[in-house]
Amino acid sequence: MTSLIEQAKQKAAYQAVDEHVLPSHRVIGVGSGSTVVHVVARLLQRDPELNAKTVFVPTSFQSRGLLLDGGLNVGDVDQYPDIDVTIDGADEVDSQLNAIKGGGGAHLQEKVVAEAAKKFVIVADYRKNSKILGEQWKQGVPIEVAPFAWRVVLVKIQNMGSKDAKLRMAVAKAGPVVTDNGNFLIDAPFGLIQDPANLLKDIKLITGVVEVGLFCNMAEIAYFGNEDGSVAIRTK
Repeated sequence: MTSLIEQAKQKAAYQAVDEHVLPSHRVIGVGSGSTVVHVVARLLQRDPELNAKTVFVPTSFQSRGLLLDGGLNVGDVDQYPDIDVTIDGADEVDSQLNAIKGGGGAHLQEKVVAEAAKKFVIVADYRKNSKILGEQWKQGVPIEVAPFAWRVVLVKIQNMGSKDAKLRMAVAKAGPVVTDNGNFLIDAPFGLIQDPANLLKDIKLITGVVEVGLFCNMAEIAYFGNEDGSVAIRTK
């Protein structure tokens, strides 16, 4: 089963890279997560001379490591605020290309790099393909919060209707997960999210919230690798 899922991720990632990373591109955003491993693998198969002329902007410690291990040129978004294309994974994507991201805790940097790009492309496997956000992804909307404010924010999120919202705790250590930016994470289930853009706005207005893992009206196209080896493409 795992190999089928990995093959699905690879199919989607390879096709997205082939169709959206052009020889003329000089700055490419590279997202985070398990599907992005295949994105980097495909980038490494490009003409080395093209890669030598290209800067790759990672969205997390993980993707930075993948790029550096591959010998690619790595830059920061503050150095390269104009990105040609960003390719990233997602935890779930709805019929309007709104997405939940942040299962890996990197959605602040992911959103900055996605918004800096002329084109934002999502790659995922069939398990992430939904009509409405919340159908498949049950863990909740990831919310990055300032550490000193997490309890205040949590109460407000619970009062907004996410009764089961909770601080994300680390697995291999005692205490909460800490993001690459030194913040905490709250996971807030809202059931089926009929209006993700409005929910994003409401959460973002809470003081102490740094970023919300709802990516609304950002992606131009999404690639989903299917179990049968095909790739489903969704556009607006």
